[in-house]
Amino acid sequence: MRATLIAIGLALSLPVVVVLGSWLAVDATGLEVLRHQSATVLPAYATQSALLALFVGVGVALMGGGAAAMVTLFEFPGRRSFEWLMLLPMAMPAYVLAYAYTDLLQYSGPLQTALRGWTGASGALWPDVRSLPGAVVLFVLCLYPYAYLLTRAALGERGVQMMEAARLLGAGMKRRVLEIAVPMARPALAAGIALALMETLADYGVGSYFGLATFTTGIYKAWLGMNDRVAAAQLASLLLAVVALLLWFERRAQRRLRFATSRPAHNVEARPLVLGGRGALVAWMLCGVPVLFGFAIPMLVLARMLWIEAASSDIGLPLERFLGWCWVSFKLASLAALVATALALALGFALRRYGQRARVLGAVTPTVSLSYAVPGAVIAVGILLPVGWLQSLWPGVAGIVTGSLFGLLYAYLVRFSAVALQSVESGYARVPASIDESARMLGASAPSLFFELHAPLLKRSALAAVLLVFVDVMKELPATLVLRPFDSDTLAVVAYNLARDERLGEAALPSLAIVVVGLIPVVLLTRAMRR
Repeated sequence: MRATLIAIGLALSLPVVVVLGSWLAVDATGLEVLRHQSATVLPAYATQSALLALFVGVGVALMGGGAAAMVTLFEFPGRRSFEWLMLLPMAMPAYVLAYAYTDLLQYSGPLQTALRGWTGASGALWPDVRSLPGAVVLFVLCLYPYAYLLTRAALGERGVQMMEAARLLGAGMKRRVLEIAVPMARPALAAGIALALMETLADYGVGSYFGLATFTTGIYKAWLGMNDRVAAAQLASLLLAVVALLLWFERRAQRRLRFATSRPAHNVEARPLVLGGRGALVAWMLCGVPVLFGFAIPMLVLARMLWIEAASSDIGLPLERFLGWCWVSFKLASLAALVATALALALGFALRRYGQRARVLGAVTPTVSLSYAVPGAVIAVGILLPVGWLQSLWPGVAGIVTGSLFGLLYAYLVRFSAVALQSVESGYARVPASIDESARMLGASAPSLFFELHAPLLKRSALAAVLLVFVDVMKELPATLVLRPFDSDTLAVVAYNLARDERLGEAALPSLAIVVVGLIPVVLLTRAMRR
């Protein structure tokens, strides 16, 4: 069993290893390609990616950290509602936000048309939303919950008590915020920013739709547009290096966060500081703006687009094709979720059973856990590179990977097995090891130990893993665009293709379906936080 799991873990790590190992095979041609990219497109990719990451990081820190501080440290009307409303933009993929705001804010959109009619002005009333600043705003609106969740958890441990203790010692509000709340929240905020930046750099939908020159769009342009595998591999490895650096920062911040919250809270009876008047208005603005612009307005815009499309189209909504796209998405997401969860349960049980004896397995498992931080574009390149190398030896291998669902499911498992593994490991952390020892003393075999003892205790963790992987696969776009077989478009791919062809009304239906599915984990997370 251990050998099989080690082999599976190595297979899931293969795409990342292939991308990094591509530098070992660089010859004179590869060096010439690198020099050419350095002189032409690489500066633009690096500059736009760096600017995008910089401003998204600042925006996520201000919006997510500020909202978390408000709902944790202060009391104001509606605070209880904002605690869960702030999570709703998590269900909205960035590319869906891009489609909604493009339709709303473009020159021929309803907002500019109405304003020109009222004011009599001519020409565009503001710059095109499809730009780098527009992308920054959209990413901040849908990614700030990362910083919000982690910062709120960090402040919720001891924030109110520490603030009250400082007040009793005579510290003013400004000093309490700067010297108590900010240092406590800094590790969590840094971890949330790192997660948001990894998602930003991995994005393809917004960058491609807005025409941005980022590393991810450059990888697809090199592979699909210029058929240059060497250039795509080089760009993928550079992007992977940046993501690895962000992941190191995130892990470092998480270790500091665990250290900061490991001490017992001070025994001080305290309640959040009550805000009224202008303070309550500021809190409402800080918490309400992200929800309004990150979820409410985009949902209304998508509903309007769908309504107009249904009312004006001569052929009506393509319900049969829509059901077909739903079936493909559901089939892929269900299969990937079940396989990833089964693999996570097997890995978790093996690590639990063998402990320190499973050294090789214990070394492979963290590599699998890191795959979630790897962009889908890098995974696609890491899968297709060895396929190209093997094509001359085994002519049918390309058809197996790109002509069937095998390659796509493999990419999903590489990308999202970490999500299932994290959920299963958190479930095992709540199961005392003494239970296993008692079962072994009573003569329980390994299958009996898992199916009769562990499985009932891990039921909720396994269900959470299935749901999380299911939703992630439903929203996944970059790897699906490259690896999907013919006539196997998912809702995400269909929405992207329709929006790219400026058929935003038709793109509203699959986009809304993706958002509705994305609300499932948000609801579960809200219930868990309330408990």
